Amino acid sequence: MTRRPARRGETLPDRLLDVSEAAAMLAVKPATLYQWAHQRRMPVVKLFGPRGALRFRESDLRALIAGSVRPALRESD
Repeated sequence: MTRRPARRGETLPDRLLDVSEAAAMLAVKPATLYQWAHQRRMPVVKLFGPRGALRFRESDLRALIAGSVRPALRESD
């Protein structure tokens, strides 16, 4: 599915990433994401179906990354 460019005043829909794409974005193993999802440590979209595939909103992952930044205590010389 291709994404069309946004028109003025319109935002693009939030992209849903599968487990492997989300794991690559966060540089963690897919098993870690399954564990975090099970522990409800991060937002997840569970799709319908018998297996209930997991998806992660790209904006949620970006917010997780932004919220995890730790500034330096002091500037380096």
